[in-house]
Amino acid sequence: MIIDAHQHTNWLGRNTNALIENMDAHGISCSWLLTWDGPLEERDPIYYRVSDPRRTNLPLDEVVEACQRFPDRFIAGFAPDPRQPGALERLEAAVEMFHIRVYGEWKYRTLLETPECIAMFHLCGRLKLPVIIHLDVPFLPPNDLSKVFKWWFGGTIENLERTLQICPDTIFLGHGPGFWRYLSGDGDENPEVYPKGEFIPGGKIAPLMRQFPNLYCDLSAGSARFALGRNIAFTLEFIDEFQDRLLFARDQFDNLMYDFLISLNLPKPVLDKILYQNAIRLVPLDIRK
Repeated sequence: MIIDAHQHTNWLGRNTNALIENMDAHGISCSWLLTWDGPLEERDPIYYRVSDPRRTNLPLDEVVEACQRFPDRFIAGFAPDPRQPGALERLEAAVEMFHIRVYGEWKYRTLLETPECIAMFHLCGRLKLPVIIHLDVPFLPPNDLSKVFKWWFGGTIENLERTLQICPDTIFLGHGPGFWRYLSGDGDENPEVYPKGEFIPGGKIAPLMRQFPNLYCDLSAGSARFALGRNIAFTLEFIDEFQDRLLFARDQFDNLMYDFLISLNLPKPVLDKILYQNAIRLVPLDIRK
């Protein structure tokens, strides 16, 4: 079995039917289907070339429709914008009416530990919804404060650390370039959005995971693959230590992360945890018909 813990419909040129065909082609049994809420001005216009041009976001109604059509293939996710009035109530209603199981994808141009976000994350903890966080740093090194990275979300790894401290009963999955850049020790110095090159010891993700058992990793997209590919010896140690908190995910429609994991020749029990068992432990497969 394979569970894709980060996916969207009407995304990168694929509607729900095409997504199902793609899942079948890659042997994926089930996908966590996520929204991307929030205002138009927070979105890089490039996304309109790869998503449904009739939409300004990836809305809840499309997730609900897909889950109703294919109840055995999708887990419903929804992340209402915490800054909007009634966001908490919207989430509670969606959980009750549409069996929302995941809060995701959180991707907003605000710091993670703002009061509105913390209230939302506490609610997710009470509702037992894992939270998928997309991080992109506000300033790329050398941190010239006159040059804000326009498409930033959430803040830095320090903002995530404070959120983990405040919300110990909420499960967070780190995702995005602003998260995975800190696997290596050059996260605060490397000027690239997707750092490559020599891996530097002393990254901040592993210590955070040792300190906070509520931090998990979303292995989707190039950001995770590039980071894990920089030093295979370190990656094998990282996977061995945190095998119970790594979730296979794509956020795309290729098979590159799966192929990368297979290339590592991981023990089958470890690979099975990453491919589906950890996801089922967080969100059991008791999808309502």
